[in-house]
Amino acid sequence: MTTPVKRDGEVGGGTPLLEARDLTVNHGQLRAVDAISLRVYPGEVYAMIGANGAGKSTLLRTIAGLHQPAAGAVLLDGQDLTRVRPERRARQGIALVPEGRRLFGSLSVEENLKVGTAYARKGPWTIDRVYETFTWMKDRRNQRTAQLSGGEQQTVAIGRALVANPRVLLLDELSLGLAPVIVQRIYGMLPQILATGLTVLLVEQDVSQALRVASRLQCLLEGRTTLEGTPADVTAEQVEAAYFGLTGAAAVLGEGSES
Repeated sequence: MTTPVKRDGEVGGGTPLLEARDLTVNHGQLRAVDAISLRVYPGEVYAMIGANGAGKSTLLRTIAGLHQPAAGAVLLDGQDLTRVRPERRARQGIALVPEGRRLFGSLSVEENLKVGTAYARKGPWTIDRVYETFTWMKDRRNQRTAQLSGGEQQTVAIGRALVANPRVLLLDELSLGLAPVIVQRIYGMLPQILATGLTVLLVEQDVSQALRVASRLQCLLEGRTTLEGTPADVTAEQVEAAYFGLTGAAAVLGEGSES
C-alpha cells in the first residue's frame, strides 16, 4: 500500500503557496468551474476528487494558465497570476503533468525531458536527477516515447515537469488508464519528490488512492465544491455523497471546510 505523505502541523497553517479565489471558468455556454476557491500550503498534497466532468481538469489547466477564467483569481505566494501567460507561470514555479501525458511520441525520452527545461527555474531537479529517481529511464533515454508503456510514459511526463524545478506540481489524473500496480508504484514516488521541497495539487478520480496520499481534499461536482476537509475528518459515506451528488451531499460540507 502507498505510504501516506501527510505532514502533521503544516496543514492550513501560515500563508498559502497557491491560492484560487472564486474561480469561474466557462466552456462556451457551459460553466465548467463555478466559484471554486482553494488554498494549498507549502509541503502538502492537496487532492481534488470528483467524477468525470466535475471540472477538476479544467481547474488545474486554469491554474496552469491554459484556460482564462471568466471571474476569480490565481495567486502564487500572494502574487496575482490570473493574466500571466503559461510559460511565465512555469518560470515562477507552476508545472503541470497533464491528463493523457501529452508527450511527443516521435521524440526520445531524453528529448522529452529536455522540453521541460525550456522554462526551468534553478533547483535540485536535473535530467540526471530524474534518471536517479526513475532508474529504468537512463538505459532507455534514446528510445521513442511512443514505444513505452503507459506507466513508463507517465513517469516521463512527471520527469519532464520536475526538471522545470517547480514550486507547485499539478498532477492531472495520474492513474488514468494504468494498472493498479503501476499506479501504486508511481504514487510511491511521491514522498521522494516531496522531500525536495515540492508542493502538490493532485486531480484524481481514484478516490481511495487520493485519500491515501492527501493532506487535504476537496470534492467537485458539476463545477462546484461539495466537500472539503482532511482524509481523517471525512467518512466514506460523506465522500460518496459528495462525489455522486446523493441526497444530503450539501449538508456534508461543514466540518473541515473553510469559510
